[in-house]
Amino acid sequence: MTESTFSFIDWFRSSTSYINLHRDKIFVVLLGGDALANENFPNIVHDLSLLHSLGVKLVLVHGARPQITDALEKVGKTSEYHNNLRVTEASCMEVVKQTVGSLGTDVEALFSMGLAGSPMHGSDIRICRGNFVTAMPVGVHNGIDFQYTGAIRKIDANAIEQQLEQNNVVLLSNLGFSFTGEVFNLSVEEVATETAIALKADKLILFIPDDGITNSDGDLIPSLTEQDAEYFLNSYSESSGPEKLIISSALSAALKAYQKNVHRSHLISFKQNGALLQEFFTREGNGTLLSSDNFEKLRQASVNDVAGIVNLIKPLEQAGTLVERSRELLETEIENFKVVEFEGLIIACAALYPMENKSGEVACIASHPAYQNNGYGVRLLASLESEARNAGLEKLFVLTTTAAHWFLEKGFKESKIADLPEQKQLLYNFQRNSKVFVKIL
Repeated sequence: MTESTFSFIDWFRSSTSYINLHRDKIFVVLLGGDALANENFPNIVHDLSLLHSLGVKLVLVHGARPQITDALEKVGKTSEYHNNLRVTEASCMEVVKQTVGSLGTDVEALFSMGLAGSPMHGSDIRICRGNFVTAMPVGVHNGIDFQYTGAIRKIDANAIEQQLEQNNVVLLSNLGFSFTGEVFNLSVEEVATETAIALKADKLILFIPDDGITNSDGDLIPSLTEQDAEYFLNSYSESSGPEKLIISSALSAALKAYQKNVHRSHLISFKQNGALLQEFFTREGNGTLLSSDNFEKLRQASVNDVAGIVNLIKPLEQAGTLVERSRELLETEIENFKVVEFEGLIIACAALYPMENKSGEVACIASHPAYQNNGYGVRLLASLESEARNAGLEKLFVLTTTAAHWFLEKGFKESKIADLPEQKQLLYNFQRNSKVFVKIL
């Protein structure tokens, strides 16, 4: 087999836990008009179809902002915007309804493809549309009459859930219907957000033009806290350009969903082929996630973590960087270890061994290759130092052959073998010729 075949096999095996994790979960997916117009949209349909085939319950919410603007221009009409909301005049509503209806039909057609040899072959997906969204007029704000621009009054969550239980994909649009029989043009971000809140969705997925949220240097921010999201929302709101406006609206929607107990919102590129699959079926992910979860959990190790620790330290033992420890020895010493866990995987570890004369040895600091340079070693060392102080220890020492500068940067000072506790001096391996570093607490 080729290397690419082995890579595929490894990826497919590692994706199993994610497949099990996502089965029977409700995902609400925002597909703005720009996403629908992008050349990558058929690939997004293929990936959503795959999620559906793996047992994910999908509610798709499509927009039509650029398409409505183009259609209005063709008939000689223009729209005014206030606070990123279109003023929808009565004379424009027929064009709006035709445009949105046509787009919805196109989306249904894409999900109906099933030619032999295509990704959709055998998918047999049923798309359900209906009057699930009750709307009311936005009204007059700051002297501006928004006319047929509406706001959400109610999401019929029970009716949507019934369709999901029948294994249907529910398709919503940016149109809502009033109790008086009128049709209103809604913000697609509001529809997606309120639907996710009403359904208590497991995820809100928002497709945006960029790879995710980026900092001032253009670097991707893979995960956000609520405070981070508010900071970047202010930053994007101050930026200009249509793409920044899309991202700002999506981030605002994600933040509102978060504050209403939708605990995971993903902002993913609609331009990048396979971004959705990478986000949900790899540990590295793709895009930006706003979540209340504690992804990287530093905790006391247990016997159940021994296998994970072995996987971490074995390559370092083989390279001669760490002293070899058998699985049996690790099991007896596991109470000395702390680990960092990420979605069930042990990605870093370190140990503290209390010694005589109120001293302790720091040992076995290791990080998974895919998560190095992320500060896990620093966090573990800080945790061990705190534990040592609480235990009444007055100094820490470490033996190392390759990490001298790292420990110097962390406040350790080079010392001598004679400065080690007597029991450690007796066990010193002169063949390894490890350097000794000490830190006074």
